Amino acid sequence: MDSRFRGNDKCLCDPCISGHSRESGNPQRVIPAKLESIGGIVSYAVHLKCRECARTYPLEPLAACEECWAPLEVVYDYGKLWADLRREDIAERPANMWRYHELLPLDSEPWVGKQTGFTPLVAAPRLARALGVRELYVKNDAVNHPTLSFKDRVVAVALSKAREFGFDTVGCSSTGNLANAVAAQSAAGGFKTFIFVPADLELEKIIATRIYGANLVKIQGNYDQVNRLCSEVAQKHSWGIVNVNLRSYYAEGSKTVGFEIAEQLGWRLPQNIVVPMAGGALITKIYKAFEELKELGWVEPAGTKFFGAQATGCSPISTAAKRGTPEIEPQKPHTIAKSLAIGNPADGSFAVKRILESGGAGDDVADEEIVEGICLLAETEGIFTETAGGVTVAVTRKLLSQERLNPDESIVITITGNGLKTVGAVKGCLEEEEAIRPRLAEFEDRYLSATPAIAV
Repeated sequence: MDSRFRGNDKCLCDPCISGHSRESGNPQRVIPAKLESIGGIVSYAVHLKCRECARTYPLEPLAACEECWAPLEVVYDYGKLWADLRREDIAERPANMWRYHELLPLDSEPWVGKQTGFTPLVAAPRLARALGVRELYVKNDAVNHPTLSFKDRVVAVALSKAREFGFDTVGCSSTGNLANAVAAQSAAGGFKTFIFVPADLELEKIIATRIYGANLVKIQGNYDQVNRLCSEVAQKHSWGIVNVNLRSYYAEGSKTVGFEIAEQLGWRLPQNIVVPMAGGALITKIYKAFEELKELGWVEPAGTKFFGAQATGCSPISTAAKRGTPEIEPQKPHTIAKSLAIGNPADGSFAVKRILESGGAGDDVADEEIVEGICLLAETEGIFTETAGGVTVAVTRKLLSQERLNPDESIVITITGNGLKTVGAVKGCLEEEEAIRPRLAEFEDRYLSATPAIAV
């Protein structure tokens, strides 16, 4: 069986690498013919490398290391990058994620997502006061193009790479945001698309996937079970599955969050960063981005503490971090934060290592605290985040209260999705207003009679 897709007894999907049996026989080798060049750019990617055993592989659609089944990641020629590229070059480029294209694994101009990225890094003084923090920023991917989440970044890389590899059909397994991003950018890129999701996914995310014409496959099971089926599909069919055989490339898109934060801070790194965790890839790729910028000499080599945020109802990574071990114990998800509800995360152990090595910590919060976090961010900074962002805000507050986050140091919190995706999570905490008649007296009686006078 071809090593790119063979399953052994492991599921190769991101973010799940979980054991389960294989009943099918050896699948056929399913590598499509590569397309002709569609506009060349200089690529500094050298090869893929196993994150565990360090075995290297060519830059092909590979799912995982054939020796130890650990994830693969892209390695670049940093010496050549250092010689060829200056950070001053970046400033003259369009404000999107492709301003860092030399640090991304494409051989051609991006096929999709040309307006994706470079989302605002917002100074958050009102939230800072509410939390008792001196310097606080919000990296706001709730306004990312085109589907309002950070997943637009990873999908732009994955589908552009799928085009280079010659795939005409793509897909993914998803808890929602990835489904939206793959469906939208596949429509723009002309791909046939299959999206695999748990049947209990939020209605908003179901609609925001189907509207683009994708084939939506609802599975009776949790996300880890969806992943297993998706991996089997990838083994049999000549498709580009963004979080299976395109996974090594797709994850690199998350680095652009880190690149942007550093540039938007004036080419300096924050002292602390709080990141929501599902599969654990995002926090590891922001870490990689910061390390690459240090390697290039673009930022001072100051340390950043990484803090991982999860929902208590699905907290395998934060639980391991609190135990001080990278050993992940899978959990059965039960939380309103469905976009983080991954019980057996493939990058979980790597996320824990990065957290602990940096001097940071992992923690989790209950569903009630998640809703409070959503409301607090909205009421202080006018940013409506989905449940994952509520997790990030609430964990930040918890870490501050436990004195594990230093309020006198700079802190960045990453908001990864828009609140319009999970409206149902906050609907019950908002009082429904009774209508009044169109009369000034009724308005003043209802809203102004008990309101204190405004100082002038």
